Amino acid sequence: MKAVCAKHGALLVLDEVMCGMGRTGTMHAWQQEDVTPDIQTTSSKPERLPVGKGLGGGYAPIAALLIAPHIIAALSHGSGSFLHGQTYQGHPLACAAAHRVQTILRTQHLIPNAARTGALLARGLHAGLDRHPHVGDIRGRGLFWGIEFVDDKSTKRAFAPERGVAWRVHERGMAQGWGISLYPGQGTVDGVVGDHVLLAPAYNVTAEEVEWMVRQTVGVVEEVFAEMGREREGGGLAE
Repeated sequence: MKAVCAKHGALLVLDEVMCGMGRTGTMHAWQQEDVTPDIQTTSSKPERLPVGKGLGGGYAPIAALLIAPHIIAALSHGSGSFLHGQTYQGHPLACAAAHRVQTILRTQHLIPNAARTGALLARGLHAGLDRHPHVGDIRGRGLFWGIEFVDDKSTKRAFAPERGVAWRVHERGMAQGWGISLYPGQGTVDGVVGDHVLLAPAYNVTAEEVEWMVRQTVGVVEEVFAEMGREREGGGLAE
């Protein structure tokens, strides 16, 4: 994609609002991609990179746009200005919160912890759910993982949207005895069908907490689909 953009004079824009700022085990998710010099321009960095959620850790609303030096140079040699604005841009309270969050990330080595505990989370999820007949894929990096649910594992056929599989998994996880939030998403195949849940624990999560998360996640998934299987056999849920 970088080479195509360079060939046609287009800017490569990477959206890391959710996956950036340490979530995947490096400050930016693109740092783990295999980008070789022959498909780069003057910088190995993307031209534009929006960052958000992890910037302030949820303590204050803040986002930012990182721009490569050659874009700044083009503006400087052109109009010399970049007209933009938001009502609360540069808000000192939000900036102070983000500065403190980023300081803690560095001093407490939380990004390396995300990489380390993320590897444990990956191994646990794959070991516990790879063979499940209704888990179509498990994908992610660091502390940012998704589990996709399918009606047919061999063809990856999605469930009918009215079955609400992702929400059902989420609601079961929140029930007494499980106590885990598995963030649901639906319509992720074509805007209509497709079910997944997302796991994104805190950067300071421990190995013991990751093991607990894996046990709870596997348990919830197995319980929900066992229940759905009984409903299908008993005619309580339409095909």
